[in-house]
Order: sequence, then structure tokens, then C-alpha cells
Amino acid sequence: MAHTQTTEILNRHVANWNVMFVKLHNYHWYVKGPHFFTLHEKFEELYNEAAEHIDELAERLLALKGKPVASMKVYLETTTLKEAEGEQDAEDMVRSLVADFDTLSSELKEDIETLEDDADDEATADMLIEIRQSVEKHNWMLRSFLGDR
Repeated sequence: MAHTQTTEILNRHVANWNVMFVKLHNYHWYVKGPHFFTLHEKFEELYNEAAEHIDELAERLLALKGKPVASMKVYLETTTLKEAEGEQDAEDMVRSLVADFDTLSSELKEDIETLEDDADDEATADMLIEIRQSVEKHNWMLRSFLGDR
């Protein structure tokens, strides 16, 4: 049961980060306006970090003798995030990422607790703690960009 929980948790995160990776590329390519230079660079930073998370999560699954999901079809069936929606202005892109990072942070918190308490997998929980810290920092910065508190 613990292995199944860990596999489900990690595969959801693999799917989420793959959807996020594509969304961030979309935003990187299509951002326009007075915030172009700032956001173009930030979105690139974020999609590079997303790629690192994808690899770490998938490799952890493989180390645990699990199978990471590895197709767009399955990512979209598994993710709890939404793809980028057509043309958005820069601030709507950032608002969408804030909502996604809120979702990721909440799921990571629950999954960390599950891994520590039910699955007895502190190593995977530690990996998710590190990812959550990064998500929360980026979300704070994105909220600050929007002028939110």
C-alpha cells in the first residue's frame, strides 16, 4: 500500500510539472508588453527549474521500482493543473501561475504528510519539502509582482 501511495503521489507531481513546463514555455514565448524582459527571463528560469523537478521525481520513482508517467496524454489525464489558455496578458499569466503554485503547495503539503505518516518514506518527503520551499518562494515573488500581499 505504501509503495502504491508513493507511486501515485510522485506520478501526479511528474504530470503536474510537465504541464507546468509546457505552460511556462507558452508564457515565455508569448508574453508581451512593458514586463516582457522581466517575465520572459523569469518564465525561462521557472521552466528550467520545472525540468529539474521532473527529472528528480521520475528518477525517485525509478529508484523505488516504480514507473513514471511519460506521455502528454497521461500527463493531461493525471494533472491537477490546467494548460495555458490561449492569449493572455502578462498579468493574467502571472495570476495563473500563482493559482498553480497555490495548488502545488497545498498538494505538496498533504503529500509530505502522507509520505511521512502513512507511507514511511521520509526520503521522498524530504524531496517534496525542498520542492515546496521553492514553490512558495516563487509564489511570493509572483504575488509581489502583482502587488498582492
